[in-house]
Amino acid sequence: MKAVYYEQKGPAAKVLQIGDVPDPEPGPGEVRVRVHFSGLNPSDTKARGGWGGMTSMPFPRVVPHQDGAGVIDRAGPGVSQGRIDERVWIYEAQLGRAFGTAAEYVTVPSENAVRLPDGASFEIGACLGVPAMTAHRCLFADGGIQGQTVLVAGGGGAVGHAAILLAKWAGARVVTTVSRTEQETIALAAGADFVINRKGADVAARIKECIGGALVDRVVEVAFEANLDINRAVLKPNGVISSYSSGAADSALPLQPRDETGTDNALRPGIRDAPRGALGGCEGGQCRARGRTLPAARRACMPSRSGGRGPRRPGFGRDCRQDPHRAIG
Repeated sequence: MKAVYYEQKGPAAKVLQIGDVPDPEPGPGEVRVRVHFSGLNPSDTKARGGWGGMTSMPFPRVVPHQDGAGVIDRAGPGVSQGRIDERVWIYEAQLGRAFGTAAEYVTVPSENAVRLPDGASFEIGACLGVPAMTAHRCLFADGGIQGQTVLVAGGGGAVGHAAILLAKWAGARVVTTVSRTEQETIALAAGADFVINRKGADVAARIKECIGGALVDRVVEVAFEANLDINRAVLKPNGVISSYSSGAADSALPLQPRDETGTDNALRPGIRDAPRGALGGCEGGQCRARGRTLPAARRACMPSRSGGRGPRRPGFGRDCRQDPHRAIG
């Protein structure tokens, strides 16, 4: 089969190769998936690039990418043969393994290949793993959020977009920040009640203005250190800041619960609840992806002025460093 792989860490243009590798066969409790789309996430590029000093290779050859979507074509011992031909989305394909989804086929534990609803495309499925499961854990790790006010930083990004969808599905009021006008449309279409363009605005004051001077119950945060002052100004006493991303490895407030695979294993307790919960945005057979949501009348503190963009589809093996959280077909 064809696959993208690297045998040393470094910049994508220098270390990624495309070539033939042996077809994988499913072991006990595993399925083999013919990959239709492979999802690229920042954790993949950080692992390949040696982020935070992780420069040693965990395996002699690595086929990257944790996320993907496709069709099961083989089932290993202990797995029902009825799963063959099932449409699935994949998560943690490369966790503790040498081969991920940047290939024509991948083998994963059967539970890591989750049935993809009929209303969801393979492209959407490939974007569910890291982004949607991350958003789900940020929102629900310590209980329900119905009736709460949630601030989502970066609502135009993949995790932020998923957090908006899931928070609204769970009955929360959502305020989100964006940095570009086109992201306002994306966030509004996802269901955000208020969208604030953080460029040139007193963000904390605008958040309070939007929610009538109240404070927020929870923050889903993409830049913990950079936004800490804002969050302290708008968060209720005993509120929650749930941060899923870190800055530079030498940040003054580093968040680095990662192992050599580049995966947040320090946060793994309870994560098995996330895969099906991540499908909360798929209601009545209608799954929604970033920039491809049903229109809804919403209020925006900064009215949108331009249309959003859906996920792009570059060619197989193309370097996608400029746009992580992307589905590659």
